[in-house]
Amino acid sequence: MNVTADARILRANVPLGHVPARVGDDLVAHAHGRADAIFLAERSGEAWARVSYAEMLERTRRAAAGILARGGSAERPVLLCADNGLAHATVGFGALYAGVPYAPVSFTLARADTSGARLRGFIELLTPSFAFATDRSVIANLRAAAPDLPIVTHVDALDGDLARADAAFAATTPDTIAKILFTSGSTGTPKGVITTQRMLAANTSMYAAAWPDVMDAPVILDWLPWSHCFGGNHNVGMILRGGGTLYIDDGRPVPGAFAATLRNLHEIAPTVAFNVPVGWALVCDALERDAALATSFFSRLRLISNAGASLPDGTRTRLEALMHRYAREPVPVVSSWGATETAPLATGSWGDPMPDHDTIGIPVPGVEIKLAPIGDRFEIRVRGASVTPGYWRNAEATARAFDDDGFYRSGDAVALRDPQDPGRGIEFRGRIAENFKLSSGTWVNVGALRLQLLDALAPYALDVAIAGADRDAIGILIYPAAQPAPDDAIAGALAAHNARATGSSTRIARARVLDDAPDRAAGEITDKGSLNQRRALDHRAADVARLFAAPIDPATIVFETGASA
Repeated sequence: MNVTADARILRANVPLGHVPARVGDDLVAHAHGRADAIFLAERSGEAWARVSYAEMLERTRRAAAGILARGGSAERPVLLCADNGLAHATVGFGALYAGVPYAPVSFTLARADTSGARLRGFIELLTPSFAFATDRSVIANLRAAAPDLPIVTHVDALDGDLARADAAFAATTPDTIAKILFTSGSTGTPKGVITTQRMLAANTSMYAAAWPDVMDAPVILDWLPWSHCFGGNHNVGMILRGGGTLYIDDGRPVPGAFAATLRNLHEIAPTVAFNVPVGWALVCDALERDAALATSFFSRLRLISNAGASLPDGTRTRLEALMHRYAREPVPVVSSWGATETAPLATGSWGDPMPDHDTIGIPVPGVEIKLAPIGDRFEIRVRGASVTPGYWRNAEATARAFDDDGFYRSGDAVALRDPQDPGRGIEFRGRIAENFKLSSGTWVNVGALRLQLLDALAPYALDVAIAGADRDAIGILIYPAAQPAPDDAIAGALAAHNARATGSSTRIARARVLDDAPDRAAGEITDKGSLNQRRALDHRAADVARLFAAPIDPATIVFETGASA
């Protein structure tokens, strides 16, 4: 890895390689070279509905023609409000082929927004030509949000002049806007991230340059929502570039929905496995119980990838133990980092030697990473072909997002594992906006502390929200896991954690175990399964107040009585 010492700019020492001009170039190439190979498959009862590359190209051309016929243009995007599936893929690829931006909105949000208030905000910003939705609840919510907005409810309704669609595809360029992806809003109002054809094509090329052995006809079973960059850009793009197959998982790593994932895993042995930390914990539970499933899962696995949040050490240890028992040869367990604004891949565990396992890796080929000093840490900033040119119709937010050298300001805090050897990797230190100071002026690194607590509280905690801004000490709210905690198990685990604490920035003074899981509808948890700390604390304001109440609430576990009310 090349390092510019004065500016602390890090670059990969491997070239990026070929970048297609358009995302659709890969689809066209595979439709001719691998015509019968399966591109996408979704569950249809007890069987799988499969679509080949050749079939997908024809679906795409017809959808593109229909999008253009319905007024889709560079200024009139398509609003896509459908869950992962063949219909979503057909409309999305149709828009890409036609050179018309599309905005895939969170299906969970669209179905929960009964007043239409959130959808109305997206519609007013986008001015879409039409919306696509198949779910009755979503259709009703769209009509509440914008009664005059045309709604297409079936892909067969998209039809038009194929010659016009082919001409539009030929006219698309690397700068053509492909998608408008809305941020999670973890640090403010969601913004529409402009995602160009260049960004998507460059990002898949980065993956191919970093992990070339993985890209030969990869197979994945994946639930990650296509309204977010990890599932919709990264995973779909990797499959498309490698000519592989994506089985759309109708399960989720949440209580009541994970059984569907297990059913699918019994049928599909992946070559690459993606998930978020809570998902990996559930996968470990299942594999540890079922030797046949574990044998199948590891039978052809080439790579295990974690993203969305850092992987707790305990979960990594369990994965590695399973791998040692069931895999024919070691499978890399890699972490990566990125943002919607970086399409998303920007760093990863790749190269020889690999960076330390508990880091987010090093820059992938094709990007530059700037480490901008913030106290004893750095803000990680990114520049490269995969970085957004800005936000849809928001010049002010666009100007704030970049520094004077053109690097995107991520708002994430990091540190080098070894300042003298950047190749050992970059440590993730949490969202700068999530971190806070105690009344003593001591900074609390929320991201790092959360990982420590999840390890300490395993297997009894699903997640933790960390409070204490401007107070004397730290308090936490514990979301319980499905496995009930024995009496005093939580208190004992926290006491052991406190015995290892290095000071007030990591010592827990008070804790409360909540009665329920994170409320997805309230925004406590994102579609990717990660906890939004700020929204969780806002939504649980009454529990936070009880946490620090004086006199002490009987349900609060107390280690120090000095926590200010």
